[in-house]
Amino acid sequence: MLRSLALATAIAFGGVLAAPAFAQSAPAAADAQQSPVQVVQSISDQLGNAIDGHQQQLKNDHEKLISVIDDIFLPHFDIDYASILVLGQHARDATPEQRARFAKAFYNSITHRYAEGLLNYTRGRVKVLPFSGDLNDKRTIVRTQVVLDDGKTVAVDYAFRKSRDGSWKAYDVIIEGISYVTNYRNQVDAEIRKAGIDQLISNLETQGEKALETMEKDTKATK
Repeated sequence: MLRSLALATAIAFGGVLAAPAFAQSAPAAADAQQSPVQVVQSISDQLGNAIDGHQQQLKNDHEKLISVIDDIFLPHFDIDYASILVLGQHARDATPEQRARFAKAFYNSITHRYAEGLLNYTRGRVKVLPFSGDLNDKRTIVRTQVVLDDGKTVAVDYAFRKSRDGSWKAYDVIIEGISYVTNYRNQVDAEIRKAGIDQLISNLETQGEKALETMEKDTKATK
């Protein structure tokens, strides 16, 4: 079951932090033509094409795996907005340079931590549920179900916001009702209060996924 939940988490988190401003290179016009549901379905289809039959190759070439994730997810997620939400009240005190460094370091940490979980992805793992809502709104939710190895499903919802150019970008993922933004905001808040934002950024830049694991353990220990 843990392996199955790891797969659901990998599928969700493999993309949720995958669009730092320095990497958003997809044409805005192309994104503007896609509804949030179409964006999620496109990611699911592209992931199937990229992973199916290439698991061993990607397992042996981690950088190639990261590149696949970047190519598929990068154009559709807004890390600038997501990272500000994760920083919470600390975003107001952070300098533009600190916010940019945090976004890049946090993205790299998340991607490397969950990358290999995507190797268990196969076509049909993700079912995009029918959309209900008003696309004239600035925010909306796309609901999906991830099929686990035992046939059970995990609810994975993507929160979207409409950007200034009219395209839809995801900024949060909610797994079984738990928001990644809220989850990591609590951990980041505790770490900044303990060591400061510069130390947190340095830890993420030098330790990557190990820094995330330490933050999670520390948070659980205080509960």
